[in-house]
Amino acid sequence: MYDLVIRNGTVVDGTGAAPRQADVAVADGTIVAIGVVEGEAVRTIGATGRIVTPGFVDIHTHLDAQISWDPLGTSSCFHGVTSVVIGNCGVTFAPCRPEDRQGLAEMMESVEDIPAQAIMSGLSWEWETYGQYLADIDRRPKGINIGGMVGHSALRRYVMGDRATEAPTDDDVAAMIELVEEAVGAGALGLSSSRTVLHKGADGEPIPGTYATVDELVALAGVLGRAGKGVFETAAMLGSQNGATPESTIAEVAVLAEISRATGRPVSFGLTETIAGGHLHRQVLELVAEANAAGADIHPQTTVRSVGVLFGLAHHSPFGGCPSWRALVDLPFEERLAAIRDPEQRAVLVAEADASEGIGPDRLFPLDSVPADYRLDPERSLAARAEAAGTTPAALWIDLLDATDGACLLNWPFLNQTPDEVEHLLADPNVVLGLADAGAHVGQIMDASQPTWFLAHWVRDRGLYGLAEGVARLTSIPAELFAIPDRGVLAEGRPADLNVIDLDHLALPLPEFHHDFPGGAGRWVQGAAGYDLTVVNGVVTVEAGEHTGALPGVTLRS
Repeated sequence: MYDLVIRNGTVVDGTGAAPRQADVAVADGTIVAIGVVEGEAVRTIGATGRIVTPGFVDIHTHLDAQISWDPLGTSSCFHGVTSVVIGNCGVTFAPCRPEDRQGLAEMMESVEDIPAQAIMSGLSWEWETYGQYLADIDRRPKGINIGGMVGHSALRRYVMGDRATEAPTDDDVAAMIELVEEAVGAGALGLSSSRTVLHKGADGEPIPGTYATVDELVALAGVLGRAGKGVFETAAMLGSQNGATPESTIAEVAVLAEISRATGRPVSFGLTETIAGGHLHRQVLELVAEANAAGADIHPQTTVRSVGVLFGLAHHSPFGGCPSWRALVDLPFEERLAAIRDPEQRAVLVAEADASEGIGPDRLFPLDSVPADYRLDPERSLAARAEAAGTTPAALWIDLLDATDGACLLNWPFLNQTPDEVEHLLADPNVVLGLADAGAHVGQIMDASQPTWFLAHWVRDRGLYGLAEGVARLTSIPAELFAIPDRGVLAEGRPADLNVIDLDHLALPLPEFHHDFPGGAGRWVQGAAGYDLTVVNGVVTVEAGEHTGALPGVTLRS
């Protein structure tokens, strides 16, 4: 008697092997058979016409705090994600002395836009070392599997206190090495840092570790090398940040290559395209290829669509500097909707917006239909659609808000702004999928849905990748990079993390703004259509787009 049998699905096992028709049997949280399965099951699922994949692995999230009050792991859980990595960009909550809790919470707020008040009230703070932090995660019921890296900023704060942004002494480095050894010994998936001046603390200054020397980074990451496990992840300093030059980008990739070669461990960092940056991303890809050919192991992470700020009637508008638009923020949603439908108020709103200077309407893209369409074709911009309709951009947006009962959003892409260049990034053999940033910038972006967009747009609609390769990029490839044990592949003896997906009907609804963080703080949330089932460790967690409430997740250790 099996716990679960999924019959006659198209199994895409995550290894890159060709899809095949097969049954999948699960017992005691483990995949026990793939093929023709005889025998009965507590539950049998017919999967004819469906694909059966491993659960997706998201290696770049900031769910560090959210998982304490949202054990389901929304919105990631709605998009086939069964395993996540926290502790990215050097900002973590461990190691932590009691007197530093507020400081780490404020740092996370400054860097990742997660409200410090929610962090302070939502976390138990019943730890000091990283191993104790993982033990706290162990004790917490969770709907997804969670692994984490230890953060450089937290290490410096723990060892150096108020000197954390200064150059460390030899004793400081030695003390940090001991902390990394403790973390890796307890199961940390790696070490993260931040080298970008864009990551600032509550005081407006770059966070601890931003200007760390190569020697310090090699010394800390050397723990990973001696242990033979773990990845070094960082937010890299690329391009024109703080007056940097193209030559500084060459130097930055050289630093990452030196860390990788000196430690024998993989290095990963975020890489996106911007119009202002020209072909910086292409330069970086060429430098990475050269470094890897010379013995390094570097893997940039990128997103599968633009990273975009969302504007909507339920939250902020791109015309927030105008008095009448600003006044809407203080009203309940229904009153906001009534205001844009009132002819006199509508006229004032349009006039103020038309006269304002701000984000160009050619860079704003309406999301006003289901499924949500994130393509950035010029003719789909607010400006182009307004011109075609013979009206102004502000008037068109109000019309769209009216027609959708306030659901229409405007997407303002500020990273990966050019679809052809996103395609170029995705095609690079060294690039891995990441940067969905689940749990971060919650009042600005909603990118946790990227796995769904990748499968629906790039695999199904565009055919850029075959099904086997597309699934591997969401599963085994990120799992292998971060040495996440037993995840990312459907095979007998592996934990039963899997999805049953109706690929033809895979789609995204419009994001919605919910006030469900501690203290009533708001965030964007987005579900998905097309996922029949998501299973974590043999237990159904999401069915037909709804979470079952089951919490079978475990802590992932390297």
